[in-house]
Amino acid sequence: MSEAAGTGEGGGRKRRGGRGAEGRRVAREGGGPVTQMGYLRRKIKPVEILDEEALELIEHNAETVLEEVGIDFRDDDEALSMWKAAGADVQGPRVRFPRGMCREILKTAPAQFTQHARNPERNVEIGGNNTVFAPVYGPPFVRDLDGERRYATLEDFQNFVKMAYLAPAMHHSGGTVCEPVDIPVNKRHLDMIYSHIKYSDKPFMGSVTAPERAEDTVAMAKLVFGESFVEENCCIINLINANSPMVFDDTMLGALKVYARSGQATVVSPFILAGAMSPVTVTATLTQILAEVLAGASFSQLCRKGAPVVFGTFAASMSMQSGAPTFGTPEPSQVLYGAAQLARRLGIPFRSGGSLCGSKVPDAQAAHESSMTLNPTVMAGVNFALHSAGWLEGGLCSSYEKFIIDADQCAMMQVFASGVDTSENAQGMDAIRDIGNRGVDDARHYLGTEHTQKNFKTAFYRSALTDNNSFEQWEMEGGKRIEERANAVARAQLDSFEAPTLDDGLDEALQTFMQEKKSSMPDAFH
Repeated sequence: MSEAAGTGEGGGRKRRGGRGAEGRRVAREGGGPVTQMGYLRRKIKPVEILDEEALELIEHNAETVLEEVGIDFRDDDEALSMWKAAGADVQGPRVRFPRGMCREILKTAPAQFTQHARNPERNVEIGGNNTVFAPVYGPPFVRDLDGERRYATLEDFQNFVKMAYLAPAMHHSGGTVCEPVDIPVNKRHLDMIYSHIKYSDKPFMGSVTAPERAEDTVAMAKLVFGESFVEENCCIINLINANSPMVFDDTMLGALKVYARSGQATVVSPFILAGAMSPVTVTATLTQILAEVLAGASFSQLCRKGAPVVFGTFAASMSMQSGAPTFGTPEPSQVLYGAAQLARRLGIPFRSGGSLCGSKVPDAQAAHESSMTLNPTVMAGVNFALHSAGWLEGGLCSSYEKFIIDADQCAMMQVFASGVDTSENAQGMDAIRDIGNRGVDDARHYLGTEHTQKNFKTAFYRSALTDNNSFEQWEMEGGKRIEERANAVARAQLDSFEAPTLDDGLDEALQTFMQEKKSSMPDAFH
């Protein structure tokens, strides 16, 4: 089970009907009239729950795992040859690493990098004190606006891309926002990448379900940005899951090689259900996560020194009675906080978190569990936060209504983490003096002061979803629950959606590329 599992040289092809560099410039710079918050630049210090002794212990144990136990690189002879040439001990698919080897190799990876969007105003900085919120990834099902749980379609996929484009605090278009099962497996990646390009101008994720699909993603990016630009800049990020415990398979390795060799970013992310895919304890789970990330992330540098790579982890607990994954519990939060510290010590960006829950509908359970994941996401200093909006049912389902609710929560967290204003205006000393110097019979409140009148429109975050009116007014207006209000917002957004500008020639070139690829192979649904 993996997050990605729910789911060549392209820049040199002749462009048909396009306007060359001018077309790409228009594509990159053309954006719709959407007010965005920009990626989150955190001004609060990350919370750290592990002391130096604990961190050193975990790092020591991870090196022991790499040296004595090793990591399997299965069904990929090229990867094994690369490790052998680098000095690792290769016995069959098992690779064992001398102490410190992976950490040394990983020194060539950047601590922070820019992922470019076709609209430069939507570029994001991944790493440092930045947080990038990205949507849900991977569910085969959706819970639609009519309340039906069903398999996802391409129309659903496009709708989630549109909602992510419109959400002010959703900084990224994401990847497999749902799995469009009405399209053949071997062709749907083309429609998904095209949808990200067509209906959004935010950065997006690439396909990882086969190396050739990764190659198609790179080729389509080269049509958008230009071949030389892609060769020199990160325009795609993708999710490479370790098949925990301690295995990388040929599908993930094949995609990783394509992206890393093209200079594109890879998120190397162990997929952990503690108790099944790692030991039940937090310290042991962190040890295994670090070992798996060190092996996978350093392999990206064997493919191309300097290729961007992200320390990732997806960690959940599980019910020891039923075996079902559980979310919003304390231990995964401890794993998240600890892994964030390990990533900072390693010197590469960190991915984790989101708005995770096991609930089947966007109810109180969904809200509590999601907040118990989103809050540590921000407080731990996560750089790339996948699953930030729309996740339902343990990742099996993308929810329209929960997407809207989660996106609102992300905006609140962004305001919180942006820090406290200490400017002269924020100090409000004139207002304090004004009120403090009033007589006993004068009004002693701030509602009418010049300071309040100047700042009241922007002083507090105002949610478009929550209802703070009286019970009587709420009842008079229909007594709607928040998910009903979210339903109305989603419908209104999709009904009035206007896509960002996309050059006609570029659009034609992308569609021609897709059609040629689709025509070259029969449909496959397995």
